[in-house]
Amino acid sequence: MNWQEQLITIYLYVCKQYQDNLWVYSQRMSNYADLSFTDEEVIAIYLFGVIDKNRELKKIYGYANRHLRPWFPRLPSYTAFVQRLNKVADVFAPLLEIIQQEQEEKNQGQVWLMDSFPVALAKQGHRFKARVARELADAGYCSTKKLYYYGVRVHIVGRRQAGTLPNPEYIGVTGASCHDGTVFDQIRPELNHNELYGDKAYHRSDAKEVREAQNLTVLTPVKKQKGQMYLEPQDQWLSTAVSRIRQPIETLFGWIEQQTGIECAGKVRSYNGLMVHVFGKLAAAMFFWNYLRVSS
Repeated sequence: MNWQEQLITIYLYVCKQYQDNLWVYSQRMSNYADLSFTDEEVIAIYLFGVIDKNRELKKIYGYANRHLRPWFPRLPSYTAFVQRLNKVADVFAPLLEIIQQEQEEKNQGQVWLMDSFPVALAKQGHRFKARVARELADAGYCSTKKLYYYGVRVHIVGRRQAGTLPNPEYIGVTGASCHDGTVFDQIRPELNHNELYGDKAYHRSDAKEVREAQNLTVLTPVKKQKGQMYLEPQDQWLSTAVSRIRQPIETLFGWIEQQTGIECAGKVRSYNGLMVHVFGKLAAAMFFWNYLRVSS
């Protein structure tokens, strides 16, 4: 599928979903707003730009301005484009949900994989002065990357699929300080009759009670006891086995970052901008994976 066909596919999909469902999430314009450049066009240009691996808004707009003018003759100035994009920021989360719901019938596996990754508005020492999107973002620590940052944390639960990446079924965004175990407790009632593999953050002291109550087996690498230097051989074997099984979700995170650059949000300047950055890039990545990848 060439780039023209990709653009047409994205635009037609966005138009259908916007007219059926998504229009209710868009902010109302004033009576004198110029709507000759439509919300559907704004959304389609952004998704196409991300899929084309343009990671910043200026690059997305610059590409559209140079190469897509014949397709979008009413494309406004860069400032107006960003303003319009922020006004449809609430569209991207339900759009992502729609994209994922259309794939649920294909996912019949009985093994859940759960993990999270950071989206940083500011890193290390710069996090102390960060004030962007304080409605959600805050300061936290990512042990996997050994990173102190100000931003949000994206939590994903997906079903394991043999020979390919897990397809996310539950996606949530919290402040960076929110612990993975807290999010797991909130979503756990939806994960009955399965096995769930996670890292040490999902370790539970009441795992037996959870298994009996929900028929949900939670498996994580074994934590060392206080003062313990080495794991017992059987615990080391279990930790290695769990890590191998949950490897696909880490690979998924790496693929999303490679495709979209989602983990670096240093250019974001507002809450709506953060919602576009997080859910817009996730929607673009999942749309590419589900609809464009096979044909590329």
